[in-house]
Amino acid sequence: MRVRWLTLFSCLLAAFAVGMTACGDDDDDGGDGGGGEAGGETLNVYSSLPLQGASRPQTTALVEGIRLALQQNSGKAGEFTIKYTSLDDSTAQAGTWTPEATSANARRVAQDDSSIAYIGEFNSGASAISLPLLNEAQIPQISPANTAVGLTSDEPGADEGEPDKYYPTGERHYVRIVPKDTIQGAALATLMQEDGCQSAYILNDKEVYGAGLSRNIESAAQEAGLEVLANEGIDPKAPNFRSQAATMKSEGAECFVFSGITANGAVQLYKDVAAALPDAQLYGPDGVAESGFSDPAEGGIPADVASRVKVTVATLSPDEYPPEGRKFFEDFEAEYGEPNPDPY
Repeated sequence: MRVRWLTLFSCLLAAFAVGMTACGDDDDDGGDGGGGEAGGETLNVYSSLPLQGASRPQTTALVEGIRLALQQNSGKAGEFTIKYTSLDDSTAQAGTWTPEATSANARRVAQDDSSIAYIGEFNSGASAISLPLLNEAQIPQISPANTAVGLTSDEPGADEGEPDKYYPTGERHYVRIVPKDTIQGAALATLMQEDGCQSAYILNDKEVYGAGLSRNIESAAQEAGLEVLANEGIDPKAPNFRSQAATMKSEGAECFVFSGITANGAVQLYKDVAAALPDAQLYGPDGVAESGFSDPAEGGIPADVASRVKVTVATLSPDEYPPEGRKFFEDFEAEYGEPNPDPY
């Protein structure tokens, strides 16, 4: 039955992309379970995203985009009615995703015989938790934001055992719609080089995403001829990072780049580094490309620090999308009154 769901999910994605319902099932004459074969069955689509903490504005926009896509297709995929449920993989206390919430979401969906799709995770580290659980159940999983190399490849940046350890059945059930961090690491290294940086200091948050991306940045920087002074992990719960900033100053770092997410101490880290190295150039990845990092009103870095930071992101600018994509942004604005929809 799960193989049939894989086929239906592929058709469902195609229908959403072109704004039509064309997922007929006339040729399928077998199967059992929650979906059944009769017309008008209801099938379940879930998302698992951190709806609390610094990523909240982005993930709220994601949920709204999913709902709009379903609404534009009258909640249907061919003869099937699609029910969407938004799940939260974060907690208020953590302010970000947690392994416990993520695994609970994945197990809930894996145990639902009528589930056909899981949209998530937002964070690569969370996907490392949910992937094997959903792979065992053969629930199709699509991430709108994961960039960690090791989720799909054993290329540089991956850990030992990746990606095979995420797919215990030996069958792939997962796809992401953004590029992996071999590209983002090279982009950050190229940007630093173009800005005249000769020595870079890298800190990472030790998560699947942050640690993997930091290796990509390091190797790309070395290939570009930049001296990498260090690539070290931090304690995301530390009250401040003044000692690391002092070390950077003593090492003569011209550029600093953090490889991690906002919730893992990013705001305090950049404030401390900016204070210790007033002339250093500061960089960050898509893990901090959110208002929770950039906007002081949302608890982000001060404006004088923000003016020194350059950030890469794994999405296109809305005006770079093809006509169908730009039309969806227009529809999103009309539906939710948001003149600048988040690209995720």
